[in-house]
Amino acid sequence: MTRTPDPTLATDRPPEQPAAKVGSFLPRLLATADHDLCPGCGEPVALRILLEVIEELGCAQRCIGVVGIGCYTALTANMDVDLIQALHGRAPSVATGAKRMRPDTLLFTLQGDGDMVNEGLQEVIHAAARGEAVTCVLLNNGVFGETGGHMTATTVVGQRTKNSLEGRDPAYHGHPILIGDLLAQLGGTAYAARGAVYSAATVARTKRMLRRAFETQLAGKGFSFVEILTMCPTGWFISTAEGPSYLERVLGSVHAIGELKVDHQRVGVGGSRPEAGPVPE
Repeated sequence: MTRTPDPTLATDRPPEQPAAKVGSFLPRLLATADHDLCPGCGEPVALRILLEVIEELGCAQRCIGVVGIGCYTALTANMDVDLIQALHGRAPSVATGAKRMRPDTLLFTLQGDGDMVNEGLQEVIHAAARGEAVTCVLLNNGVFGETGGHMTATTVVGQRTKNSLEGRDPAYHGHPILIGDLLAQLGGTAYAARGAVYSAATVARTKRMLRRAFETQLAGKGFSFVEILTMCPTGWFISTAEGPSYLERVLGSVHAIGELKVDHQRVGVGGSRPEAGPVPE
């Protein structure tokens, strides 16, 4: 009887043929995977899937991004798309002007929770209320990462930061703002969702949310919003390895993942929507 060769690679000796790179796995719009952000940061992962969606939609040549102020601002050197740098919190207003002058573009903002929900809360609320045809992307880690890791408006109750060492106290600091849920209530918002990047499944799910948000914009349906929960081990006083589980357990338990509004139809927290179902896993 002829024995079928074992297709697995032997590990008890060096391979007969050395490994060779057969192709690039970087998105075409990502100039380099190198960055200066802290180990374990989730923002580079979010940026990667954002650029992948833009490329897959064929919008690379007509895309404009408006970037806020935060750790992620350093990633602009990695992005091969047209960009505008906005003042702290003002990205939605800048995006509004750019979109009205260039309505043929795919227009997105990239902001952190400190930038959007602290410095520029009124900007994103009014852009959504007006139904501006832009897509606002929020990178939410619950801290002002760039300026030392202190509390933001999205920091959850009990979470430690540089200026809430005993944990956020709602009686003293107030309650966190669930910005996705807030924007979903506005009439001009056509699509709102909250994703995360703490696992392969959540990364894939968030990528689908970004695609739906951009498709909403391209269809002229109104304002679209995607919040992405990202890891920040440095700002959370934890090890790099603990980042994903901390994000799921602490921020994810309050800022629940799922679609919040689809085509002007509000849906339940977590994405339960009987007429269409949640974002598929």
